[in-house]
Amino acid sequence: MSEKTDKKEELEKPKENSQDIRNNLKELENTRKALTNMLEDFEVARKIAEEEKMKTESVIEKFSDGIMILESDKTISFLNIQAETFFNISSKAVFGKKIEELLKIDVFAKLGEILKETAGEIFRKELTIDDNFILEVSTISISRGEGKEGVLIILHDITREKMVERMKTEFVSVAAHQLRTPLSAIKWTLKMLLEGDLGELSKEQKEFLDKTYVSNERMINLVNDLLNVTRIEEGRYLYKTEAVDFVKEVVYVLDFYKDIIKKKGVKISFTKPKELLPKMFLDIEKIRLSIQNLLDNAIKYTSKENEIQVSIKKKDNEVIFEITDNGIGIPKDQEKRIFSKFFRGENAVKQETEGSGLGLFIAKNIIEAHKGKIWFKIEKDRTSFFFSLPLPEKE
Repeated sequence: MSEKTDKKEELEKPKENSQDIRNNLKELENTRKALTNMLEDFEVARKIAEEEKMKTESVIEKFSDGIMILESDKTISFLNIQAETFFNISSKAVFGKKIEELLKIDVFAKLGEILKETAGEIFRKELTIDDNFILEVSTISISRGEGKEGVLIILHDITREKMVERMKTEFVSVAAHQLRTPLSAIKWTLKMLLEGDLGELSKEQKEFLDKTYVSNERMINLVNDLLNVTRIEEGRYLYKTEAVDFVKEVVYVLDFYKDIIKKKGVKISFTKPKELLPKMFLDIEKIRLSIQNLLDNAIKYTSKENEIQVSIKKKDNEVIFEITDNGIGIPKDQEKRIFSKFFRGENAVKQETEGSGLGLFIAKNIIEAHKGKIWFKIEKDRTSFFFSLPLPEKE
């Protein structure tokens, strides 16, 4: 019996092996088909990626802005056609070169200086090649994960925009100058009439002339603001700096506004610095104007019997001026525009219809021209404007 069983098992073993082989072959066939399909899918994906890459390269090459890529080791790895045109140079001439080497090439010298200052951060600066060619240089960090791969540099031609800006500025300057002479003549004529130099006036006549005089003064102030703006934009705003006592200049402005403050019915307090400040080199007329603009806003938008607080203090190597009021404040969604040219908050326009929106813009440029900073802070119903000015270095 055992012999028969052994023979039967021996006969069955080859059958099982054959079945296993067929199963294995089938699995191999299925695997081959799966791999073939994967390879076909991969090839399709590769072709699509290749086509997309070619499209992207074509767009970048023919882009209207100049594009450059600066690697993490500060070498140029890419220059598109427009960038080559801007600088009248081939990409081969700069490919693989470091910024330090670019400084030796005249056409790249100014750009090289800008790029040398950057550490890959996002920024936007103007690059003047000559009077008829101005570029706006923007940089964007290229990163993968946490590491920085390099910097993308975008060169945008803003020559036309700058030309239009210059033409606008020149027009405003000419128009303002032309308006100032007749407005001054009207002012002095009205003043002579109001003072009785040309004969006595009735009460009603005087009231009408008073209103005309105030309106004329507003026009003169607007013309002066426009002239200040054109000088700022032309970069010729500070005429003469001299050693002055800053505290005395603030007192001078406050004294000038005494009658206006009394008429408005507001209170004002002034806190002097605890220690004596050294004399500072300032353009007196312009610094007075910046203080006037801040004080004028505080008076305009503060209700009667409220207090305006003015203070000066020394901190480290600078002096800080602060003016605080309990006025209408600044709408949260408009805070970023507060120092913009011609901007006035919606609440300011509702309360005081007259105004050019140039006061804070001018004040900002005056302070920055003196190497200072200007900012504001809002706490509940209190609005504070600050500006800082550097103190002279001790010899």
